[in-house]
Amino acid sequence: MAREKRHDILFEPIKLGPKTLKNRFWQVPHCNGAGSDKPGMQASFRGMKAEGGWGAVFTEVCFITHDSDIHPWVGSKIIDEGDVRNLSLMCDSIHAHGGLAGVELTHATSFGFNAETREPARAASQIPHEFEPMASARAMTIKEIRQIQREHVDGALRARAAGFDLLTLFVGLATIPQHFLYRSHNKRTDEYGGSFENRCRFTRELLEMMREEIDDCAIGIRFPIDTLPEPFGLGDLGTKAEDEGVAFIKAMDDLVDYWDINIGTLNWGEDAGSSRFFDSNHQAQYTQHAKKASKKPVINVGRFTDPEVMIKAINSGQCDIIGAARPSIADPFLPKKIEEGRYNDIRECIGCNICVSRWEKGGPPIWCTQNPTSGEEYRRGWHPEKYIPTKNPDLPIVVVGAGPAGLECAMTLGLRGYNTVHLIEAEAEIGGHLRWVSKLPNFGAWKRVIDWRETQIRTKTNVQIILNNRLNYQDVLECGAERIVFATGSNWDETGMSSLLHDYIAGADASKPEICNPEQYCVHGKKLGKRVLVIDNDPYYMGSAMAELIAENGHEVTYATYGETVGPYLRLVLEEQRMLMRLLELGVTTIHQHVAVAVENGNATLVDIWKGEEMTVEYDSIMLVTHRTSNCDLYDQLQGSPDEMSNAGIKSIHLIGDAHTPNVIAQATFSGTRLAREFDSDNPDQHKPFIRERRLINATEKDYQLDAEVIKVKPYH
Repeated sequence: MAREKRHDILFEPIKLGPKTLKNRFWQVPHCNGAGSDKPGMQASFRGMKAEGGWGAVFTEVCFITHDSDIHPWVGSKIIDEGDVRNLSLMCDSIHAHGGLAGVELTHATSFGFNAETREPARAASQIPHEFEPMASARAMTIKEIRQIQREHVDGALRARAAGFDLLTLFVGLATIPQHFLYRSHNKRTDEYGGSFENRCRFTRELLEMMREEIDDCAIGIRFPIDTLPEPFGLGDLGTKAEDEGVAFIKAMDDLVDYWDINIGTLNWGEDAGSSRFFDSNHQAQYTQHAKKASKKPVINVGRFTDPEVMIKAINSGQCDIIGAARPSIADPFLPKKIEEGRYNDIRECIGCNICVSRWEKGGPPIWCTQNPTSGEEYRRGWHPEKYIPTKNPDLPIVVVGAGPAGLECAMTLGLRGYNTVHLIEAEAEIGGHLRWVSKLPNFGAWKRVIDWRETQIRTKTNVQIILNNRLNYQDVLECGAERIVFATGSNWDETGMSSLLHDYIAGADASKPEICNPEQYCVHGKKLGKRVLVIDNDPYYMGSAMAELIAENGHEVTYATYGETVGPYLRLVLEEQRMLMRLLELGVTTIHQHVAVAVENGNATLVDIWKGEEMTVEYDSIMLVTHRTSNCDLYDQLQGSPDEMSNAGIKSIHLIGDAHTPNVIAQATFSGTRLAREFDSDNPDQHKPFIRERRLINATEKDYQLDAEVIKVKPYH
């Protein structure tokens, strides 16, 4: 299938100083949990993007000195020869597919608490950090400024030695150049403080030094052109796009080969905005000013997944190059699919920010809801577009439940060549809980999880989807399958049991007319009274989403949670501030750090989790959002009847997704693909061993190679 001719512009080469970008696709710097200490994961993860057609592929933040330690968060380092060796593997894997390898040179100033190295940090001025407790820094003297500029250049030289083609100086998100630039952080009275020219001096001198010693790499800047008005940004103490944002670009334009432009600062939820609050290319009102100020190629970001949005951004003069982090995680092959006209195969990012949450938890390996192979390319040998063919294609398999886990499992089995797979769904539509979750306010993009998998199943496999078929125990025994996978999901609890109480809420019973759970309201249409108390003991989105929906439907809503604001996991996906403001805009009364212990006769008893004091809230209806219970009765019943299973010809049963353990959707899709990819093993329920990148005492390179061979994992690179 040929691509649409109007998309040809996306595949035009772009000159970047001494380098040429083969197309207009640029994987901007983003973290993945590998850093420099897991070179195999880093190389395979980034190399996969290059194989998928991304013209430029970057590291995450890459720190140039020991005193830029953001432990426990994980970034790359380029501070010594060992880092050069480790990161050269990434460069080689990108070059093998014709891409340019990029590095984001960074010093985290006072954000670098240096918990591991215990070296004091350095900064423009000695101001405690905004959100890293007890973190501050030394205000540098002129001599120390010269030293850290030299250290930046040395870091760039090491990056060049590792094989990087694109050297990006990071001037944003808690970096030394940013702290010199912003009035909020620079309180100096010498030649590096005060006027705009003085606040630019550090960066300009540094770029001049880099130019003196490096002429065979492209040098650019990643820069938030607008730090946004309060309450989301720094206000007048930061940078405004049409003022100092444009002025900074003009001041540095002769020294750079490209500009990587975004918005925001420490509140990066306005940059990596979730789909619940931001459309694709939502930064355009700010980032469009960069192209007017610069004579060099400009990269923009904005969760670009649709080629129509991409070409509009380019043709309108907004930018030259399409930058992406999350879309490149969800589909490393997005450019190649556009290039080949395979538009229906694009695995679009849903903007849920689960990937971001992994960084916010301290940088463990990345997860992705849409792409469960993300982060597994090296240690498990998984490829998002390639599947190891089964040796037993005619094995009859039934997958019960067509939610995220069941869809992923059935699709992967089908793509591996199993010809007799039946995906059986009790309802009239596939999708499991996402059928109704994707209809909640602003959750529409989440339906892509269902749609993409359905398209792959119907166009590329022999999997049979059977709807409106709710199996009972006898049905399962008579289904004729040798292997049965239960992906039957979970339901919201009806009793108030939660992790907070480890007990039930007295009087809570969703069989009563005045008490309801999310499924009863959204799926079955249970009616609510005028005054609704939402009891949110769940850490993620459902409680606040119910409060929002019920308020939009005209009810008086009181939202009670044990958390400081709204679901604590919303902070990790960068939605907390926006969600709380949304509830306040809707007139929702919020009660924080309280737990419900009883609901009876129109009165709910809430207890302050710190003081133990009780308060009473009157209600007409209760919305219980406490925890989810796995639907695993059929599986448990069969597991307890091995003789009946054997007599029915059932050789094994398996439990995946929420039916096993309720969790985020990313865990459900991972669960589905993991089982299906390892279905030929002796015990598919047991995860195969994977490569652990770690230091082995007295080890040689051969020992590490043997480690991979012994566990029978073929790394991607």
